This record gives sequence, structure tokens and C-alpha cells, in this order.
Amino acid sequence: MIYLDYQATTPLAPEAREAMLRWLEGPGEGNGFANPSSPHKAGRAAAAAVEVARDQVAALLPRGGRVFFTSGATEALNWALLRGAEAMPGGLAGLSIEHAASLQCLERLNAAILPVDREGLALAPDADLIPEGGIVATMLVNNEVGTIQPVADFAAAAHSKNSLLLCDAVQGYGRVAIPDGPDLIAISAHKIHGPKGIGALWIRDGVDLPPLMFGGAQEQGMRAGTVSPALCAGFGTAAALAAERGDDDAAHVERLWSLARDLLPEWTVNGASDRRYHGNLNIRREGVNGLRLMSDARNIAFSLGSACGSGSGKVSHVLRAMGVSEADARASIRLGWGRYTSEQELREGLNAIKDAARLQGVN
Repeated sequence: MIYLDYQATTPLAPEAREAMLRWLEGPGEGNGFANPSSPHKAGRAAAAAVEVARDQVAALLPRGGRVFFTSGATEALNWALLRGAEAMPGGLAGLSIEHAASLQCLERLNAAILPVDREGLALAPDADLIPEGGIVATMLVNNEVGTIQPVADFAAAAHSKNSLLLCDAVQGYGRVAIPDGPDLIAISAHKIHGPKGIGALWIRDGVDLPPLMFGGAQEQGMRAGTVSPALCAGFGTAAALAAERGDDDAAHVERLWSLARDLLPEWTVNGASDRRYHGNLNIRREGVNGLRLMSDARNIAFSLGSACGSGSGKVSHVLRAMGVSEADARASIRLGWGRYTSEQELREGLNAIKDAARLQGVN
């Protein structure tokens, strides 16, 4: 299997796996299994590991805020929007191409939905649509088409009306610089070669967000429930690796992007070619049925869009918001690569996809 679906999830880094193992040890092997809320020596050691990981995760985020671990970015986004709406009752607004974890919350709360252009880039902030004393949601990198949004512009627009800016940085964290403007930032470990089941919400100092869950004093009294040192250690190590290998990873991604564009010149790119993360290539070809392409190229892992929406049979809301027709949306596929993708793998994978397209009469 050639894996070209890095937007859905990334392979676990060996270093992250090793960091996690110590905190999974049972009796007779060590005390890594201890509860970090326990006051004894083993518990204090586990708590210390959680704080080391917190610092490692925070190193890739703006200064002047706090990291709160969650079960993932979906939980972090729901926390920021659903509980944030209680603290900031002036209303909400968010981009039409937000991830479903944000968009469904926005729709449930009757938010203003902000448009994007045909390249998937947000239009300039409209003061009439920005709430007074509310929350504005603007993702950093779109998960389906890779476009990089003007987060700083929306942060300035939000702040001018005493609103907060929530940034879904899941696809950009560790890859694309996060500007200083956001007040809330959601991230996920498994998008940067960390484990699944853990993410975080960064909250700017001075922002008063109600707690997510009650029942204990964990996560500085903001999220009750036993914290997993193993997941935190894996997340922290993955973040530290992203910081250490950032330049090399970025250069590798650019090489793979150039190779992919050379191998697929007849395919049309969905979204901007320049203002996007180049580890994401969303493309379409007239005459192609994307679903059948996945079946015929079954040894290549790629997608038709967001993994969260796969299997629903619905056309991508991102592509439709960009003005892509239903036929073109169904002819679109999403390819993603990163640190552990070799040039040989990418070449073989794209050639297999081209062969599958020929079975549909597309040369």
C-alpha cells in the first residue's frame, strides 16, 4: 500500500512511539502507568511528563497563552465554539469551508457563514458580518484543498469589534507559521506524526473560556478526566520533531509537490497553487469518477476529500463553496504526502492513479 492521505492522518513517528512506551508500562516493568493526578512519586513523575509535553506543544504556538490537552481537535473546536458562545454571546461567524467540527457548531448556533472565492480563499472581512462581542472562526490551512487563509486579517477584524478569533490550525500546525492574532487555537497530534486520541486547545492569556467538563481539577480545572501521560508524551515528541525537522520536512514536501505537478499536468488543481500548503494536492479531471478511481487504484491510499465526510455520498461542501460544479467535485481527488513519503512511492502511486483513469477512458 502506498500512502498518499496525509491530510486524513500521518504515520506515527518512531520517536513518538518510543516516548509513549515508558508511560504504558505495567507492574513489574516500571511505574509509567501511574495517574498524573496522584500525589505519590510515580504520579508526580507522570505529571512532570505531561508538563514537558505541554511545553513542547506550546513551542510551536504563539506566546502568551496556555495549552489544554483534549481528546482531539474536534473536541477543542466544539469546546471553543459551544462553550465560548456562552462567554461571548454577541454571535458567531465562520468560513463556509471550515471543517465539519467547526461548521456544524456554527450552523447549530445560527452563525454568519462567510464566503470564499473560486480558489478557496476567504474574501476580505466584511464588517457587517463580523459579530460584536462574539467569536469568528477562521481555519489556517483548509483540510481539503490546502489553501492558507488570511488569519491575521480576520483576527484584526474580530478584535475591532471586541470579538475573539478561533483558528483551526490542525492542518497547518508544525508546517505553516501561525500568526499572533488568534485568541483560541485548535490542534491535533495525529496530523504531525503523533498518536490519535489527543489534541489541544490553546487559549490566549486573559480569555475567559468556561470549562469543558466538570468532575475534577485536571487540566488546570478546565477539563475533568484522567490525563494520559503516554498520549501527551507522544504528542510532545511529535511537536519537538516538527520543530527540529521543520526546514527539512518543508523542503521534502516542495520536492514532492513539483514531482506531482510534473506527473499530472492534465489535471486541474482545486484551490490556489501558490497560497496553499504544498503537501496537499486536490485535483480533478473531466471524465473521471473519483469513487471508481479509488476502487481501481485500491493499493493507493488517497481520498475524495475530508476523511470525516467519506462514505456519506455527499459532494464536498468545500468544493461547492468554491463554486465547483457537482460533476467536477465528483471528479476530484485529494492527495497528501509528507515526511515519510519517498519520491519513488509518489511516482508509483501517481502512475497507478493515471492507469486507473485510463480504465475510465481518460488518457
